[in-house]
Amino acid sequence: MRSESGLFKGLNPTVTIASKVLVIGFVIFCAVLAEQAGAIFQDVSTVVLDNAKWFYLAVVSGVLAFLLYLMVSRFGHVRLGKDDEAPEFGFLSWISMLFSGGMGIGLIFWSVAEPMFHYADNPFTQGMSEEAAAMAMRLTFFHWGLHPWAVFVIVALALAYFSYRKGLPLTLRSILYPFIGERIYGPIGHAVDILTVAITAFGVSQSLGLGVIQMNSGLNSVFGLEIGMGVQLVMIALIMFFAIASVMSGVGRGIRRLSEWNMLLSLVIVAVVLAIGPTRYILNTLLQSTGDYVDNLIAMSLWSDAHADSGWQNWWTAFYWPWWMTWAPFVGMFIARISRGRTIRELVGGALIVPTLVTLIWMSVFGGSALHEELQASQAYQQAVASDELSADSEFAGGAVLQATQADTTSALFTLFESLDPGLLGSVLSVLASLLLATYFITSADSGTLVLCILDSVGNPEPPQSIRVVWGVVIGAIAGALLYAGGLETIQTASIIAGLPIAVFLLIMTVGLYRTLRREPMAAAMLPPQVRPAAEELDQASGRPEYAAPRSSSSVTTVGGEVA
Repeated sequence: MRSESGLFKGLNPTVTIASKVLVIGFVIFCAVLAEQAGAIFQDVSTVVLDNAKWFYLAVVSGVLAFLLYLMVSRFGHVRLGKDDEAPEFGFLSWISMLFSGGMGIGLIFWSVAEPMFHYADNPFTQGMSEEAAAMAMRLTFFHWGLHPWAVFVIVALALAYFSYRKGLPLTLRSILYPFIGERIYGPIGHAVDILTVAITAFGVSQSLGLGVIQMNSGLNSVFGLEIGMGVQLVMIALIMFFAIASVMSGVGRGIRRLSEWNMLLSLVIVAVVLAIGPTRYILNTLLQSTGDYVDNLIAMSLWSDAHADSGWQNWWTAFYWPWWMTWAPFVGMFIARISRGRTIRELVGGALIVPTLVTLIWMSVFGGSALHEELQASQAYQQAVASDELSADSEFAGGAVLQATQADTTSALFTLFESLDPGLLGSVLSVLASLLLATYFITSADSGTLVLCILDSVGNPEPPQSIRVVWGVVIGAIAGALLYAGGLETIQTASIIAGLPIAVFLLIMTVGLYRTLRREPMAAAMLPPQVRPAAEELDQASGRPEYAAPRSSSSVTTVGGEVA
C-alpha cells in the first residue's frame, strides 16, 4: 500500500494521485463555473437542510452525550497508547495546539459579528433589546461551545484509540476496521482517505482565503492598506511560506511553538480589552451567560423549530453543524496526532471541556464589549428622542459596531477596537489582532498540511518532507485561485452537502468505537467480579488477534513501534 521506492517513496500512490486530481478538478469547476456551481450547490444544500436538519441536530447532540458518558465511565481510564505510555506533549502545549488547530481563526472572525447578528434579529426576542443581548450570548455560546468540539473529539478519540491502542494506521480508514477488517487496506479504505483529503484541502483553503480578507480589512483600518486582490494574494503566499517552514520543522518544534505564541498573544489581547472595556459588564455577562447556556443546553440541542419552521435555524444551527462536520476529519486527526499517551478521560476533558471554557471567556470579552457599546448607543438614542433632539418617527439602525457588522463582517472586530479607544491603543489592538490572525492561519495551514501528508503516507506521523512542500504549495494555490475566481462561497455551500455523509460516518465510528471499547481489557478489569469477563476472554482481548497486521509487508506502516 505504501511505496518503498521511486517518486512516491513513503506514500500511497493511489491516495496521493487520486486526491489531487479530485481536488484540482473540483477547484477548477468551482472557479471557472462559480455562478452555475454555486446555484447547484445552493439548491442541493437547501433540500438537505430542509429534510435532514433533524438528523444533523440528533447526531451532534448524540455524539456529545456519548463523549460525556465515556469521560465518566470505566472506559475513561483506557490509555491511548500502551498502558504505561506517557503523553507526548505537556498539558499547556497540548491545549495550545488543539485550540489553534481547532477554531482559533473562527473565534476572531465571529466573536463580535455573531453576537451582533443575533442581537439585531433572532426568533426568540425582540431585536436590539436587553433581552436580545442576553439571547445573543446564549446562541453564540451554543454555536461555539460543546457541540462543535464534540464533533472534533469523537473523530480524534476514535483515530487515537484505533491507531495508538490497536496499532492501525493513523487515517480515517482505520475506524472501519471493526466492520470490514483488513479490507480497510483495499479500495474502501482508499476511497475514505481520498474523500478525507479532499474535504480537508477544501476546508483549509477556504479558511485561508476568507481569513486574508479579514486581515486585509484590519490592516486597512489601521494603516490604510489598500483592500484588493493583489494584496490578498501576497498575504496568502506569505502565510503559506511560513506554514511550509513550520510543518517541515515538525509538530514538536514549529506547530507547538506557534500555538504557544497564539495563546500568549490571545491572552494579551483579552487582558487589554477586559481592562479598557466595560470590565464589570463583561464579567457579569460571562457569569450570567454561562449559567444561561448550561441551563438551556438540552433544550437548545434538541430545538428544531418544528412549529414555526421559520428558516432561521437553517441559516445558523443547522448550517453550523454540517460545517463543523466538514472540519472534523482535519481537526480530529490533528488532535489525535498530538494526543498519544493520554487517557480517554484526559482527551475528552481536555479537548472538550477546556476549549469550551476558553471559548466562553473569549466570546464574553469581545461579544460582551460589543453588546455593551450597542446598548449604550440604544440608550443614547432613546434619551435623544425623549428630549426631542430626534423625532419619535426616526428609525434606530444600531450603533457603530452593529452597522459595521451588517456592512462587512470582517470589519466588526476592528470597529469595536476603535469604539473602545479611538486613539493609539485601539490601533495597537487592531495590529495585534491582525498579527494573531496571521499566526492562527499559519498554524491552521501547517496543521492542515500535516494531516494531508499523514493521509498520503498511510498514517505515518512524520511524513516525507517532499510531500509537505507539495501540499503547502497546493493549499496556497487553491486558496488564491478560489479567491481570484470568486469560488469561496461555492466551496462553503458545497461543504454543507458534504456534511451529510460525514454525519453518517460519525455514527459508524461511534458504534465501532463503543463495540471495541467493550472488549477492552483495561475497562473490563474495572467491572465488579460478578460481571467481569472470564480470564481467558481478557487474555484473548489483550492479545488483540482481531487487529493483526496485514500479511503483505508492502502495506504496513509503523506507528510508534507497532506494526499496523
